[in-house]
Amino acid sequence: MPKSIFRFLCLILVVLMASCAKRGSITGGTKDTLAPVLNASFPKNLSTNFNGKEIKLVFDEYVKLKNINKQLIISPPMKNQPEILPYVASKTITIKLKDTLQPNTTYSLNFGQSIEDNNEGNPYSQFKYVFSTGPYIDSLKINVKIKDALDNKVDNFVSVMLYEINEKFNDSTIYKESPRYITNTLDSLKVVTLENIKAGKYLLVALKDNGNNKFNPNVDKIGFQKEYITIPNDTIFEVELFNEKLPFKAIKPALASGSKLLMGYEGSPKNIKVAVKNGEETIPSIVTQFPKKDSLHIWFKPVKADSLKVVVSDEKFSKDFIVKIKKQKADTLSISPEFTGILPLRERFTLNSNIPLLKFDKSKMSVFNKDSVSVDFDTEYDEFEQKLFLNFKKEELEKYKITLMPGAVTDFYDAQNDTLVYKIGTKNTSDYGNLRLLLENVKGFPVIVELTDKDGKVKATAYTEKDTNVEFLALEPAKYTLRIIYDDNKNKVWDTGSFSERRQSEEVIYFPKEIDVRANWDWEQAFDVGAK
Repeated sequence: MPKSIFRFLCLILVVLMASCAKRGSITGGTKDTLAPVLNASFPKNLSTNFNGKEIKLVFDEYVKLKNINKQLIISPPMKNQPEILPYVASKTITIKLKDTLQPNTTYSLNFGQSIEDNNEGNPYSQFKYVFSTGPYIDSLKINVKIKDALDNKVDNFVSVMLYEINEKFNDSTIYKESPRYITNTLDSLKVVTLENIKAGKYLLVALKDNGNNKFNPNVDKIGFQKEYITIPNDTIFEVELFNEKLPFKAIKPALASGSKLLMGYEGSPKNIKVAVKNGEETIPSIVTQFPKKDSLHIWFKPVKADSLKVVVSDEKFSKDFIVKIKKQKADTLSISPEFTGILPLRERFTLNSNIPLLKFDKSKMSVFNKDSVSVDFDTEYDEFEQKLFLNFKKEELEKYKITLMPGAVTDFYDAQNDTLVYKIGTKNTSDYGNLRLLLENVKGFPVIVELTDKDGKVKATAYTEKDTNVEFLALEPAKYTLRIIYDDNKNKVWDTGSFSERRQSEEVIYFPKEIDVRANWDWEQAFDVGAK
């Protein structure tokens, strides 16, 4: 073989071996992290005497629109949303206005995070296009902080609005009309800036709504400044969101089982009265809460009838319903314990019944400890929640046997229990933690003190009318959020606000850090309630 050919073959072999030894992927260079750049806009941004129907935005690279329907904020709101084109990546975004613009008005189109470069998704954050139909651009602004009146976390996509106080404004305006100016917290902001405002007097409102910029008390959260605000103003305004307490309203009941109706409702059922009637005869009935739903159970004594009249009323509501009756399977009494295995030292032994209970024979109930010594107890029954409590002093590392002999309880339909036996134990006190709070700078009593879990569920509560030292003993080891509520009306529950009454919610103050309660742990914590 000639030397030249041999050398050529050797060279090819070396190249092949090198390529096999160095397999990999092409990196393509440094990743693009730069946002798109606006090269030009037609008409120019901050134009005055605007009278066009179309706006063009030209960028230095291909861009795409993401979640434009959620992210775009137009202030003042337009009745007819503009068309934003194209739907594919392009260097030019076209905005086609579909609304008749108001005279001498500054408009702001804030695109939020909706404009991204096509390749890497880098956003052109909070880009605003502003124009005026008059001879100048309004340039005043205010800052607004959004909070929740009760919870420690805040909803996202909250609209912050200004209603101009003029001859057209009245108490129903926020229910029927869009605001003069608007912005939105989008998915992360807690403090927002309303810009391009003209001087004047305004009502400041925040809404967690369905996007129509009008207040619907049935579904929307609202927050507001009680007094009108005047602009210009350097104040950072704070607005707290809450759900209004709706007036009670019953929804037509329906037959749920043999002698039980299910009735939905709005508002609070606390003071309602229900009467079940067969002609002129009133049938004995009981109303209970359907667990975890805005619904009630209406239990009535069995009766032969094709239909019944259900009369529902409270202080401001009264309505009669006709409910068709048909033969259905009747409920049978079932009783179950709320705790099995271990009974926490802070809790009471609780029995849940699926049918309301009417009679209780304590002589047929017993509680014994592990040494077969009888333990003194008393009973308490919550009819609305259908819970029977057996209250007794619990000892650590103890075992209890709780027995209900036949006839210990009798339900609404006169059925009685069979023999029920429950065995439950307690843990060592060292398995729990104790927390002692020292409340400082409390501006008024009474106050409700609550510990909640990470989901906001209340795990422990205390009520104090004068004492600034509050103890929570035998707490389950966990991380808790601590808050106090100023119980202004002294009803021992937190009360929400009302826009129609111009009343704010009862004030809630949160301790700034989580409290990590640990087993075999005693902790004393000062809580400066006056600190913000």
